[in-house]
Amino acid sequence: MDKILRIDVGAEGAPRATVVPVGEYAGLGGRALTSAIVSKEVPPLCHPLGAENKLVIAPGLLSGTASAMSGRISVGGKSPLTGGIKEANSGGQPSQVLARLGYSAIVLEGKPNSSDLYKIFINKDGVKISVDNSLKMLPNYDLIAKMKAEYGDKVSCISIGPVGEMKMASATVAFTDMEQRPTRHAGRGGLGAVMGSKNIKVIVLDDTGMPMRPPKDPEKFKDANKRFVDGLKNHPVTGQGLPAYGTNVLTNILNEVGGYPTYNFKQGRFDGASKISGETQAETEKTRGANPTHGCHRGCVIQCSGTYNDKDGHFLTKQPEYETVWAHGGNCGISDLDKIAMMDFLDDTYGIDTIEMGATIAVAMEAGLAKFGDADAAIQMIHEVGKGTHLGRILGSGAAVTGKAFGIERVPVVKGQAMPAYDPRAVQGIGVTYATSPMGADHTAGYAVTANVLKVGGDVNALKPEGQIELSRNLQIATAAIDSTGMCLFIAFAVLDQPDTFQALLDMLNAFYGLNLTGDGVTELGKKVLSMERDFNARAGFTPQHDRLPDYFKTERFAPHNVTFGVKDEDLDKVFNW
Repeated sequence: MDKILRIDVGAEGAPRATVVPVGEYAGLGGRALTSAIVSKEVPPLCHPLGAENKLVIAPGLLSGTASAMSGRISVGGKSPLTGGIKEANSGGQPSQVLARLGYSAIVLEGKPNSSDLYKIFINKDGVKISVDNSLKMLPNYDLIAKMKAEYGDKVSCISIGPVGEMKMASATVAFTDMEQRPTRHAGRGGLGAVMGSKNIKVIVLDDTGMPMRPPKDPEKFKDANKRFVDGLKNHPVTGQGLPAYGTNVLTNILNEVGGYPTYNFKQGRFDGASKISGETQAETEKTRGANPTHGCHRGCVIQCSGTYNDKDGHFLTKQPEYETVWAHGGNCGISDLDKIAMMDFLDDTYGIDTIEMGATIAVAMEAGLAKFGDADAAIQMIHEVGKGTHLGRILGSGAAVTGKAFGIERVPVVKGQAMPAYDPRAVQGIGVTYATSPMGADHTAGYAVTANVLKVGGDVNALKPEGQIELSRNLQIATAAIDSTGMCLFIAFAVLDQPDTFQALLDMLNAFYGLNLTGDGVTELGKKVLSMERDFNARAGFTPQHDRLPDYFKTERFAPHNVTFGVKDEDLDKVFNW
């Protein structure tokens, strides 16, 4: 990965591709690379949908290698949703394929000179950019079927649905899985709208004839990879819970501890939780001939993605993730797995962030557009977004805009981005992450649920403010580094609990690149990434006042614990004091 593919969509005549050396960005991958390019090259005050913004797509440092779990990819730009810097992360096949083709990143830049829509094809022979207006407003599933018919069943695709074309702030960038289904999404922050603003509908990747990326020291790399895999398989979360039930294993857990936000963050337990739990979901999948244990990319050993069939045994969608089941389920008072799975499919094919969409529907329900629990009304709202109706344009702009449009105070967002499936009053460490992450409310930015709820990597009382600043700080640093390697964030469960597994990860990086990286080096990388991101946001106009939760989380007591968010503002301002 020694080159960057830059595509100027505003070049005279037609978009122009230029391959340049990685240069000053050498040694960076994934989130570190997307944030470095955005921070250096994108004016912080630019319009997210204008010529000056850039969309950066970057595989991780270990992507394209034989390393297990290395298939994550980062998408970066200035967010249309938050107005700040954004990195959205996804699984799927494209990260491995793009890395084997030798690219550290694809950078889409400039502003189109016409309304033509383009597709990009990349293989070992180069890059071809073509006008294809027949793709306009195609949903992702139909689009990918068309790409398979044209390019064959060995390619991987990066695409946007109609919501990205319409440049709505909840739009995703979709990545195909091993079966060439557009089921994996860089969902958060509306970066699909940035891709839409560049008039790029799909990027097709074909790595035929390209070998695995070779390590500097093959034997040490092979040994480290084996130890790493052994650690993952021997941890109860990555070796048992996630493979058996997927991420939705968390529904019963969070509901039991009273941290499961229900009815637009009104209470911490949902009476219908058992009907939509990971255990119920896995059993439903097996009964219908689907599989709860499935990887979203080759080389995955955790296998948490799963597949979900309808009542007739036909594939409907990938196994809905915990966040999706919560967003469209408990948060909206819906306990019908089939309806939730249909919403997941619609989000994927239209290209909408499931977290933002579910949070928005709950706000709309609070506004009286539908009753909590009305699954058919929720499905219709998603169709409104996919069609781009007047109501759909409001809903597709996210929870914050929807709350303003309908005069709702209780809108669970930070920096304009909706909160995921953990209430910050009952899981206070995640509240610190929501408040202070440069990304806006984002559980993956510093997953304090580990120590607050799961007791992985320590034990910090979830209901009290003590210890939450340090917990979130350390996890935000570690996450920024992991996101740069191309590794799935779920490795963190084993890495936090097993020093030998963390050492195996270091040994893999060192054997591949010929480095002498230590744990301190990983920490420094994470700090460097966060510093770049916070610097961009400061130049974009963000102040410490943006690192806050909505006031009602501090005043409205949360059942069943009768607690409010207790971390003081002055302490939130200390998260990045290192």
